[in-house]
Amino acid sequence: MKTRVAIIGAGPSGLLLGQLLHRCGIDNVILERHTPEYVLGRIRAGVLEYGFVDLMREAGVSERMDREGLVHDGISLAFQGRRQHVDLKGLTGQAVLVYGQTEVTRDLMDARKANGAPIYYEAEDVQLHDFLDGKPRVTFTHQGQKRTLECDYIAGCDGFHGVSRKSAPKDKIKEFERVYPFGWLGLMSDTPPVEDELIYVHNPRGFALCSMRSHTRSRYYIQCSLAEHVEDWSDDRFWTELSARLPEDVAARLVTGPSIEKSIAPLRSFVAEPMKFGNLFLVGDAAHIVPPTGAKGLNLASSDVYTLYHALRGACLDGRPDLLDRYSEIALRRVWKAERFSWWMSMLLHTFDDDAFSQRIQKAEQDYYTSTRAGLTTIAENYVGLPYEAVV
Repeated sequence: MKTRVAIIGAGPSGLLLGQLLHRCGIDNVILERHTPEYVLGRIRAGVLEYGFVDLMREAGVSERMDREGLVHDGISLAFQGRRQHVDLKGLTGQAVLVYGQTEVTRDLMDARKANGAPIYYEAEDVQLHDFLDGKPRVTFTHQGQKRTLECDYIAGCDGFHGVSRKSAPKDKIKEFERVYPFGWLGLMSDTPPVEDELIYVHNPRGFALCSMRSHTRSRYYIQCSLAEHVEDWSDDRFWTELSARLPEDVAARLVTGPSIEKSIAPLRSFVAEPMKFGNLFLVGDAAHIVPPTGAKGLNLASSDVYTLYHALRGACLDGRPDLLDRYSEIALRRVWKAERFSWWMSMLLHTFDDDAFSQRIQKAEQDYYTSTRAGLTTIAENYVGLPYEAVV
């Protein structure tokens, strides 16, 4: 088999890149090691930056998102006994859209099926070859048959544990990591959200977040120890602990109910440099991980897709392969800014076993950034998303 671009991974970043390339006439093949049902079963966040929303529209897959997504013009921060509204729209002119990552993936899967572009689910033993020599190929096994896919470029969209980053030469890649001493226990329920906008809470008992997926489905999180097991958290225990961390007026409005999903996720910051190795390009979680506090995971993958898509268009349609040489530089510039914001939000809102000095610094940060227009604008412009950058 031959194609222009081999895409490893059928998560939202791989599917979005494939859709964009297909629409401009660039052949691509997607390989995914799991089943479609498994991919759709992964519960992820759902706060979309305006840049991601625009890219979905450019890809022609925004109809349901535009119809069902919830526009949020602001968020609330709660700490030290007070609430502070961050007027995203008023401070930046932009808003965010709440639309679940599962729904994004479903829309992109439906588009892939409709356009008939090749996608191989349950592709086993995927291996990347010769991407440093300019003649990449990918070998894999599908339905018991060994196959070889020859291509011009490989886009590694297969996540933190995927084969793409692991295929990079060990002497050419550098990794940066910060592991946080806590996790997030998340619960999803078919209950109305406690408020129309997201509420981020700092409490001496630990961080909490009130979020939603729709007008009838809520998603809540609380900071927990990494030693915790989700089996030890009954629904009643979760609701009791969440209520104890929320402002009293918010807790009084909280509607509880049976969980439909419950899980614990550790928090880490991670970046791999560079994001280009010959004709292999790392995209999204294959190259970087952010703690979810800043709602940047999927959005950061989307900005990678934007930059790589424009570089591949230049290389494949305009005879400008030199544009691909700038992909890593441009992508990493935005990656590190998003990493900084996600790290900063995590430090601002979580409870640490810190010394008294660090606790006072955290309190001063909370006070400063929420008591000046400059501070609130800094939060708002990072939350709605910094501009995407294409190669030119």
